[in-house]
Amino acid sequence: MNHTNSGLPDLNLLRVFLAIWDLRSLTAAGERLGLTQPAVSHALRRLRVQFDDPLFVRTPQTMVPTEAAVRLHGPLDEAFGIITQAMQAHGRFDAASASRVFRVSMSDMSEFFFLPPLLAALDQSAPGIRFEIVPMPAESVGAAMRAGELDLALGYVPGLDDGCVSDPLFDDEHVCLLRSGHPLAGRKLTKEDLAGLRYVYASTDATGHRLIERWLADAGLVRDIVLRLPHFTVAPEIVRQTDLAVIFPRSIAERFNRARAFRLLKLPLDLPPIDVSVHTHVRFASDAGIRWLRNTLIEMFAERA
Repeated sequence: MNHTNSGLPDLNLLRVFLAIWDLRSLTAAGERLGLTQPAVSHALRRLRVQFDDPLFVRTPQTMVPTEAAVRLHGPLDEAFGIITQAMQAHGRFDAASASRVFRVSMSDMSEFFFLPPLLAALDQSAPGIRFEIVPMPAESVGAAMRAGELDLALGYVPGLDDGCVSDPLFDDEHVCLLRSGHPLAGRKLTKEDLAGLRYVYASTDATGHRLIERWLADAGLVRDIVLRLPHFTVAPEIVRQTDLAVIFPRSIAERFNRARAFRLLKLPLDLPPIDVSVHTHVRFASDAGIRWLRNTLIEMFAERA
């Protein structure tokens, strides 16, 4: 390798290198970092000049790291962690006066559950705090937190990396939501009842929702779906005015049921609970701001034994 360009790249270039390494795609790296593909391509060109090597070679399926990139990855990843920890060690955070944007990954259902009470609580006590919600596949969350592209994640996020720390908030379960005057509202649901209902299917990016759909299919339950929606917020209003049903997490169903217009019926299936947690990464354990937000969420939403 030619060492005439041996100056250290800036942190933004390190982020680009690590994102391409994780995702093996310039487009996906740009989406994670909030950059356009031309911006990522420009950063990669700078890295190639910096290290006098192509670093990543495009194939029909993916971006393949060169031998130089393989050698560089470990030291650069470690260097990024050291720099991050050094900056954290000298940082201070006072929520009442701080001006900071937190990048948080959560599903649309988690947004509905967490954000209204969180923003209401912080409106006066931490007026300079801002949030950017970053929808992200569960399999990408751990690497994004490790790289500092996410501050934390909320909800059910299985399969996180070893460096991630998950603090439980509560266990959730899915229930069948019916209008309060529904013929089945006053009884315990059977599998036959569940199969005989007509449904609204409300699409969501929540990992737990995709899981319950798989569990229902594994149980051999074929549902009569009358309406498919690209979002979930209108589904309860449709259920309230019809004899249709919808399957929701209990936490979401209870939020919709504040006026007691619905009945929430337990599913007649032996299903494991869905653990809802706040997720952070050990690399940012010294970040006082992330620690404050994590503790705030635990204080507000964790169920007490």
